[in-house]
Amino acid sequence: MKFTEFPYVRPDLTAAMAKLDELAKTIREAQDAAAAKDAFLAYEEIAKEVGSARAISSVRHTVNTKDAFYNEENAFWDENSPILNDKYLDIYRAMVSSPLRPELEEALGKLLFTKMEIDVKSADPSIIPLMQEENALCTEYENLYASAQIPFDGKILTVAQLGPYKQSADRTVRKAAFTAEGNFFDENREKFDELYDKLVKNRTAQAKALGYETFTPLGYIRMHRNGYGVPEVENYRKQIVEYMVPAICELKKVQQQRIGVEQMEYCDDNFLFLDGNPKPQGTSEEILAAGLKMYRELSPETAEFIDFMFESELFDVLAKEGKAPGGYCTYIANRKSPFIFSNFNGTAGDVDVLTHEAGHAFAAYQAAKLNVLPEYEDNTLEACEVHSMGMEFMTSDFHHLFFGDQTEKYQLFHAEAAIYFLAYGCMVDEFQHIVYENPDLTPEERNQAWLGLEKKYRPYMEMGGLPFYGRGGGWQYKMHIYTSPFYYIDYCLAQTVALQFWAEFLKDPKDAWKRYLDLVNMAGTGTFVDVVKAAGLMTPFEDGCIKDVAETAKNWCLTHQLKK
Repeated sequence: MKFTEFPYVRPDLTAAMAKLDELAKTIREAQDAAAAKDAFLAYEEIAKEVGSARAISSVRHTVNTKDAFYNEENAFWDENSPILNDKYLDIYRAMVSSPLRPELEEALGKLLFTKMEIDVKSADPSIIPLMQEENALCTEYENLYASAQIPFDGKILTVAQLGPYKQSADRTVRKAAFTAEGNFFDENREKFDELYDKLVKNRTAQAKALGYETFTPLGYIRMHRNGYGVPEVENYRKQIVEYMVPAICELKKVQQQRIGVEQMEYCDDNFLFLDGNPKPQGTSEEILAAGLKMYRELSPETAEFIDFMFESELFDVLAKEGKAPGGYCTYIANRKSPFIFSNFNGTAGDVDVLTHEAGHAFAAYQAAKLNVLPEYEDNTLEACEVHSMGMEFMTSDFHHLFFGDQTEKYQLFHAEAAIYFLAYGCMVDEFQHIVYENPDLTPEERNQAWLGLEKKYRPYMEMGGLPFYGRGGGWQYKMHIYTSPFYYIDYCLAQTVALQFWAEFLKDPKDAWKRYLDLVNMAGTGTFVDVVKAAGLMTPFEDGCIKDVAETAKNWCLTHQLKK
């Protein structure tokens, strides 16, 4: 069945929640482990069906934010998801406090209970109105972002459609594109500032209601951090500054010479080659066809996966008016179907979608075959990002299908971009720590904090007189800062692991793929540290890891510079 044929009916949440209440009561009062286990499995079925409906609704809303029906459904889920989630947490509360817990742990696994304990700490019925408001504010931000109608080059463009101009070989065009983009954010400055201020204060109020001094510890809980916390992340960022930032600065000097500019400015940062960044060859349909060929040839597992994705039309990747920005992969559990959403715009990022988001989708597809509890299908988010970022490197032998005679350029572009991202990602993470530790900062103080972090993590770059970016507002471009606090460091941790996979791939592609597949097939049956170690790699928190990754990646890039 194709995704367009997936039926959507708004679930009867009143009936579902009444049943969940019964199941929680059954677990609390169960006289034997079998009865409690049966009730828990019944909960899983309800959660699967309701979650699948929500996922379908969310996809159709983001595909067209102007669709009145799915706008209404999105508002329904924004309002009711916190209430429903608390009913799910009631099940978890009953399980973790059950006197039958030892027997249940033996039957269902101890890790399940660790995961449930983390989730139980994330919410309480008393903060449901605040969570509803938080959801509505995030939707308002996304809709404001998606509403961009930017006049440029005789056209009216969205932020995503402006992307190719920001990578133009003509520096004047690049700078004009960033200026036009910045003007949109500046014209809506008051609203963007207001929305974020409300979100920070809302999340802080939630945290205080749950007994936390600031939102930071609650944010970590909601990201399902397991086995590490703020001190480990702070030390990781410190090592990025100590080892990775100098490596980046060295590579940026090479880039500066390569593109022929006297000073690296903001509009130059993502422009890596004088004759332009590599672009995929062919139409969007041809790029998708190349993706199909790539995954059919990569391995038997990916061949099965990609045929399923194409047969079921589980993609929506073209940028268009009214479509939400960004890209993601989601999962529709009752159909065992991943779904990939993106905004193709003719840049190398289109291919990254077919490797990054397909990495998520492949992992979800593989996990569905394990026939384990949903909690064991899902890994923590930093491990999920290893699936995606690792896949970007595991597909290296097929990049020629997309780039032809620009393949070597793309390989260097992709490697350098992966390295540069680590500094930017840590900057995003540290910014959020500053904001949530100081929730009363004014919009201008937040902007100044961002500018200070630019100097710390990207000291090689000047703003070049750009609006919006020049005043320190560039953080508002990054959706995660509004909608997914503390998520961004997961990308950094995962990229650190992915770069190790790449190093192994360069030595022995078959062994690297086997190790990658082993990691993917663990799904959520281990922690982030568990799955990384199972692949025979260093965790990002280990001494020496960042130094080794920085040296290996930098040296490869320096020795693979393209001949003029």
